[in-house]
Order: sequence, then structure tokens, then C-alpha cells
Amino acid sequence: MEHRTLGHSSLSVPVLGLGCMSMSGTYGKGDDAQSIEVVHRALDLGVNFLDSSDMYGFGHNEELLGRAIHGRRDQVVVTTKFGQVRTPEGRATVNGRPDYVVQACDASLKRLGVDVIDLYYQHRVDPTVPIEDTVGAMKRLIEQGKIRYLGLCEAAPATVRRAHRIHPISALQSEFSLLYRVEAEAMLPTLRELGISFVAYSPLGRSWLSGRVESLGDIPADDRRRDHPRFQESNFAKNLALVRRIEPIAKENNCTLAQLALAWLLAQGQDIFPIPGTKRKDRLEENVKALAVQLDARDVGRISGAIPAGAAAGTRYPEAQMKGVGI
Repeated sequence: MEHRTLGHSSLSVPVLGLGCMSMSGTYGKGDDAQSIEVVHRALDLGVNFLDSSDMYGFGHNEELLGRAIHGRRDQVVVTTKFGQVRTPEGRATVNGRPDYVVQACDASLKRLGVDVIDLYYQHRVDPTVPIEDTVGAMKRLIEQGKIRYLGLCEAAPATVRRAHRIHPISALQSEFSLLYRVEAEAMLPTLRELGISFVAYSPLGRSWLSGRVESLGDIPADDRRRDHPRFQESNFAKNLALVRRIEPIAKENNCTLAQLALAWLLAQGQDIFPIPGTKRKDRLEENVKALAVQLDARDVGRISGAIPAGAAAGTRYPEAQMKGVGI
């Protein structure tokens, strides 16, 4: 497993990480025992860059990850996030106030069962709080020994610049895949200028690029993807047709669609770290084998041309959630 240094940090992380969100009910009911087995298998394979958040299952995911890494903490790069919260009435909102940053971090440390978080992200930018104030509070957590390095999620270039002036940002996390890449590609010049790594979540387009979505029936009724425009009936056929364009290229390279999509993303730069999520060992093992897929410049160009930037039908999130990205 190849390792690279993450942004402005001393963290040596594998080029492929593991997103843990799906283990906590986002894509239908999870199985804790099975999920812990997936984490253990990931560690055995060298995939020790594990991504969680306090909002995945509203604490469940961090507790699960804490159990999974118990006794193996020294093998793991632990990352989690704060900032997405619910009001007493159940409304989703964002909290970036300095006092909340401290409360959230302490709660995450307890759930994870660790003394320090390796990489701590603000999950969404709070438009009501200056980013300087939020990052200033995160910086103080470093000084207190509670976290090691800082990250931001779904932040706009100007916001990243302002945050980086307060304390070096090591990673920016956002969706980045062959299917959904317009915003990510627009973000990369700023990140590269500042020396910040890109951690790519949903690198398989929330399963579109796995090649296993053929009809709406493949998405369970209790799966959050049902609410995403990309899977709604008006967009489904177009996205399926786009994915089928790269099937011949996958066959030529003797790999699955998922492996081809991950190999394409890894070819975009050594500062890009995909974190495909799964709650199944066979999917994890399939994703890791993407590292053996060698694409030449012609392959990369053909794949990019087959699914041009901006070709996907439907936004990344429902309208209300889209208002919370790119701030």
C-alpha cells in the first residue's frame, strides 16, 4: 500500500482510505458486527485512513469506530468531523461557534475512545460565524493536545484561504468522482497553491460508478440516496447511460467499473486521496484492487471524454442541502 504525506501534516496515509458513513444507517440498515469486520479487514490491507463524523448516526459511527480500533489505535489515522447538528425540533443546521467546537471535540474523543484525533474537520462552514473564529478554536484544540491537524469540508476557495491564514489546513474534503467533478476541479488550483490535499468522498458517485445500479429498485426504500436528485426517475436513465459509456474501457483494462473509476481519480494527482465508503468486505477488497489498475494518459483521456465534466443529471444533494456547500 503506497503512502503519502497529507497536506501540511506529518501524517503518512494510504492513497486509498475508508469512508465509514454507510455503516451507520445512511444507505439502509447497518450491521455493527459486520462493519467492525470491514474495519479490521481494511487495517489488515493497509487501509488505515478511516473517516467518520459526529453526525453519522448522530454519534453511532464514532462509537462503532472506537470499538473497531480498540487495541489497534497505533495502526490508525483517525479522522472525524463536527458542525452538523439538529435543533430540538429536528431541523438540520450548522454550528461553528468556538464554544461548540470544544464541546463537539470532547464528545467525539469520548465516543472514539482516543486521546487525540489525527485530523479534525469542520463538516460544513457556518455562514453565521467568521471562519477565523471557528478555525481559531480548532487551533486551540491543537495547542491543548486534543487534535493534531485541521481540515475543512465543502468550503469555498476564499473561505479556505481565510482559514489557512489562521492555521495551516491539511485537507479539504468534498465529493469528487468521474461523474461529479466540476466543483472539485474548480477547487484544486487553490488547494495546490496552498499545499492542501484533497480528500475525495463519494469517489464512486454514491454507487453510480460501481456498475451495480441498474434500476431504482437497486436503491433500498430506507436508503438516503432515494432523496438525491441523481437517483430520481427524471435523471436515472441519463446517468445510467453515462456510466455504460465506460464499460468497454473497464473490460479492456480487465477491471470492474469501480476499479476503473478509482484508478481514474488517483491519476488526477498525488494530492488526491479517495475514501470510498462501504460496509461490505467484498466491496472493500474490490476497491483496494483498483491500486493495481495502471492507466496511461490515453486511457485517462478516454475516460474523461466518455463522461465529460458536468454531464451528470441531478445535483449532488437535494436543493436545501446544496445551500450548505461551497460557502
